[in-house]
Amino acid sequence: MFSGRIVKMPNSGTACPIIGTGAWAPDVGDERTTKAKEWLVSALNIGYRHIDTAQSYGTEWAVGEAIRESGVDREDVFVVSKLDNPNHHRVYDSLVESLDKLGFKWLDMFLMHWPIAEMPEGAEEGTWHRPTLNETWEQMENCVRQSKCEAIGVSNFSVKTLTELLKTARIKPAMNQVEMHPYLAQHDLLALCREHDIAVTAYTPSGTDVVRKDPVIVALAEKYGVTSTQIILAWHLSRDVIVIPKSVKPEHQKENLNLPTLEEDDIKKINALDRGQRICNKPDENGLVWGMSAEELGW
Repeated sequence: MFSGRIVKMPNSGTACPIIGTGAWAPDVGDERTTKAKEWLVSALNIGYRHIDTAQSYGTEWAVGEAIRESGVDREDVFVVSKLDNPNHHRVYDSLVESLDKLGFKWLDMFLMHWPIAEMPEGAEEGTWHRPTLNETWEQMENCVRQSKCEAIGVSNFSVKTLTELLKTARIKPAMNQVEMHPYLAQHDLLALCREHDIAVTAYTPSGTDVVRKDPVIVALAEKYGVTSTQIILAWHLSRDVIVIPKSVKPEHQKENLNLPTLEEDDIKKINALDRGQRICNKPDENGLVWGMSAEELGW
C-alpha cells in the first residue's frame, strides 16, 4: 500500500507525513550540496513531503534548493532541522542562520539534536556557562514565541532525559527523534512519549544490514514479496512511529513509500527481536557519546 498517512502532533497543533526522507550526507566533495540536492529533488518528485536535516549535516542549503527546484510549494513540505551541540547557548541566532541557509521564513520543526551542550569554538573552560537541557529548552520555546518555527522537539532523549525536561517545560516537545529498529524497540520510551502526546520518529529505522539480514526479517520479506527494509518500515508504522529512511536511489525511494500491512502474528515476531542493541551512535571505548556517558544519557 502507498503510505500517505499523516501523524498529528497534539503538543503543537501540527502534523507531518509518517514517512519522510533523511538528509544526512557525508562531508566529502559535493555530497552535501549538489549531490544531496539531486536525490532530494528525486524524493520530492516521487511524493515525499517530509525532509529531515540538521545543522550538523551541512545539507540545509541543499534541502531548500531541492524544494525550490522541484516546484513543490514550500507550505506542502514538512521540514525538520536540529540544533547543533555547540549552539545551545545561542539557540535563536542559530535557528535564524539555519533559515538563511534553507531560504525559509520559518521552520516546521526544530529539534534539540542531543541533550548535550558542547563548548563552542573559542570559548574557555571556566569562563563559559554550559546550559542545562532545561535552559536550552527554554530558549527553544522562545523560538516558537518569535514565530521562527511552528513546533519544537527533541532528539536522542531517553526516558531519563525526557522526564527531566518535562519538569520545567512550558511547551511540551512535539517530537522525539531517536534510533529505533527491531533490535532497539525502546518500548518504555515509546510508552512515555505516548503518555505525553509526543510523536516518535525513528532514525536508522531499518537497522542497516545488521537487522535487515536477520532470518526472521528475511523470511517475512519472502512471505510478503517485498524487501527487508519494507518489512521493517511496515513494523514501525504498525506502532505509529514516524520513519525517515534515507535513500539516494529512486527505486528505493519508491519502495519505502509502498509498504505491506503486516499480520498481527508477524508484528509479534518482529517485536521479539528486541535486544537493546544500538547500531548508530554507540558509546566509544570510554563509554562516552559526544562527551556524555551512557548513564547520563539514560541509555
